[in-house]
Amino acid sequence: MTLTVAVQMDPIDSINIAGDSTFALMLSAQARGHRLFHYGPEDLNWSNGRLWARAHPVTVRREPGNHFTFGDPVDLDLGDEADVVLMRQDPPFDLGYITATHLLERIADKTLVVNDPAQVRNAPEKVFVLDYAHHMPPTLVTRSLDAARAFLAEHGEIVVKPLHGNGGKAIFKVGADGANLSALIEVFNMTWREPHMLQAFLPDVAKGDKRIVLVDGEVAGAINRLPGEGEIRSNLAVGGSAVKTDLTDTERAICAELGPELKRRGLLFVGIDVIGGKWLTEINVTSPTGIVAIERFDGTDVAGMIWDAIEGKVRG
Repeated sequence: MTLTVAVQMDPIDSINIAGDSTFALMLSAQARGHRLFHYGPEDLNWSNGRLWARAHPVTVRREPGNHFTFGDPVDLDLGDEADVVLMRQDPPFDLGYITATHLLERIADKTLVVNDPAQVRNAPEKVFVLDYAHHMPPTLVTRSLDAARAFLAEHGEIVVKPLHGNGGKAIFKVGADGANLSALIEVFNMTWREPHMLQAFLPDVAKGDKRIVLVDGEVAGAINRLPGEGEIRSNLAVGGSAVKTDLTDTERAICAELGPELKRRGLLFVGIDVIGGKWLTEINVTSPTGIVAIERFDGTDVAGMIWDAIEGKVRG
């Protein structure tokens, strides 16, 4: 079965092919004989019930600096000419991202969109996870400095991060003295209109932040991401390093609890983050990463598992 696959992503010329999960998915799709098209969310158009993108046919190869070739652009009807849309542009989860989910939702009865756009919109990483607060570290969502001070007094050391941030950006640790807390909340309130997330600092983060990938609700693999020197953040995008890992019993229980709900929502490719073997911090559904490192350490064909699931859903 040959599929026409439209990949909605960031500019392909700037990606790091050594670790990019979207590129790995494209290579895997191409190896299966599927036809690939590339476009950005800014290339979406709607008129008279028809959604199309100004898209380039693309071939990909594992050659740094020469990793893709575009064909001549076409107006690709995403409802009638595409079998699958991979919605893979990176956050921020802003109005542009949200608008793309609204547009793609209009073809959901014709074309498989991965992940389901309505559910991506309804499940931002640091908000969806609140449904599983019993697995989370102590957490406060607020814009209030008084509430933040009380939370710090209760927990001694905390981290403050934007509610819709990504890639480890703008995550701050605040010590027990709270020396910069008021200034930090002031800056956050000036920068973002939404509330912010505060969590008790987990010293176990020094041992790593585990990324567990689930495919259609089932565990596909995991890596442990270690912080760089002098860092509390373990995201690979900010200098963290990946090492081989196994799941704890608690992590398996968390995955077993989340899996059916992810599957029900049409969240086919999800990455969850767990610290200390038990503390769930995020459920990543917008553009999860980690499959290349998992494949490198475990030899698991996670991209192939994702395409097996996609092909099964397209066949019905």
